[in-house]
Amino acid sequence: MPAKLPSLSQCAALLLSGAAYAALAYATPRVQLGQLVGLFAVALAAYTWLLRSRLPLRWGLGAALAFRLLWLPAAPALSDDVYRFRWDGLLVANGVNPFRFRPDELIADGARTAVPGEARRAALLPELQQLYRQLNSPHYYSVYPPVCQFAFGAGAGLFPTSNAGFAASLRAVILLAEVGTAWLLLALLPALGWPAPRALRYLLHPLVIVELTGNLHFEGVLFGFILLALWLLSRQKWAASAVALGLGVATKLLPLLVLPLLGRRLGWRRFAVYSLLCLGTLLLLFGPFLSVDLFVNIARSLKLYFRSFEFNASVYYLLRPIGYWLTTYNQIAIIGPALALLSGLLGLGLAWRERRPTLAGLPSTLLLMLTAYYALATTVHPWYLTLLVGLSVLTRFRYALVWGGLAILSYAAYRTSIYAENLWLVALEYAGMYAVLLWELTRRTSESPEMDSLE
Repeated sequence: MPAKLPSLSQCAALLLSGAAYAALAYATPRVQLGQLVGLFAVALAAYTWLLRSRLPLRWGLGAALAFRLLWLPAAPALSDDVYRFRWDGLLVANGVNPFRFRPDELIADGARTAVPGEARRAALLPELQQLYRQLNSPHYYSVYPPVCQFAFGAGAGLFPTSNAGFAASLRAVILLAEVGTAWLLLALLPALGWPAPRALRYLLHPLVIVELTGNLHFEGVLFGFILLALWLLSRQKWAASAVALGLGVATKLLPLLVLPLLGRRLGWRRFAVYSLLCLGTLLLLFGPFLSVDLFVNIARSLKLYFRSFEFNASVYYLLRPIGYWLTTYNQIAIIGPALALLSGLLGLGLAWRERRPTLAGLPSTLLLMLTAYYALATTVHPWYLTLLVGLSVLTRFRYALVWGGLAILSYAAYRTSIYAENLWLVALEYAGMYAVLLWELTRRTSESPEMDSLE
């Protein structure tokens, strides 16, 4: 039987999406908010139509790959994080531990403390000095775990003097991870009782394409490892799953939140071994970077993150004016850690409340746990939400798809060099997300009852 062809309206939507992504990749600086939001809205409308009109799976997969390949030679115009990625990569490629030195420390002493040998310093220092002027966090220690550092180091080793070559190398890594993610989604969805075409909800989502392949954020690699861990669990390969989850934690620390959800699913004895394997994998990958400074400096960075950084928050922005009213200054140093603690307690509460702790229900509980974490966070960058978009594909929930579509409004903060947020747009983003979330939580019907272990 020949493969089903897309309709004329679907072909038009695909072409419109491709044009929007090309314009976003090559002709849209992030200070042009109207153009950025307009093009993203076009891509989002086309995405919605393609899903509602049931685009044939093969064509959807081909389009997902084509949209990503459009970005291959593009510089990440919407994010300057790539400069810190390359900074860390140059250090790793030259045998320097990126967790030991802040960029301002290295520049201040001409890298003499970190880089032995005058010839090596002479080759490396000009690149670091040029990058330093483009860093958005020159006074903070690196917070990128070892999987990221290995990718950064490999890219910088291959392209020691080229920003474009380095960016292309990271894009190749993320593209490979996304191909693996597509395969895993197509394998997992039927195993968990969902139709395979649901994979297109993630693979074609504009936020996923723009923030992962476009802006080079490693949440795509992280999601691939989480899916791999789930797929291995579904095949009763729990030891290999623990290693996969350890790789995920070594990409971004967030998957540690998965562990409390596995105790009742695995049995406590197997869970203990699973946890040891996961943490052992993490420790092994951190091995090349282990030093006394490692734990101290990471702790300092995490402390700064929870006590100083604020961007695109929801609950915190409601509490912040109360702190000003009571004390006349920002109380983030107290509110931030308190909200982080509360999110941890809510996560444990969700794990305890599960009535049917099955593998099929794991994505739903993890999705709600991460939603609570980000709802209470002081900083929520748009690319953080790609993980929620991915997990939602394995659940009955769709609010993450809406949140991912509205999160582009947070780029209003970059219209000028002052980085001032438009709180009306932040309110619009969260009002839309919470409205859909509350509606879905109050519904008593679900597309697949066995998927929701909290009902």
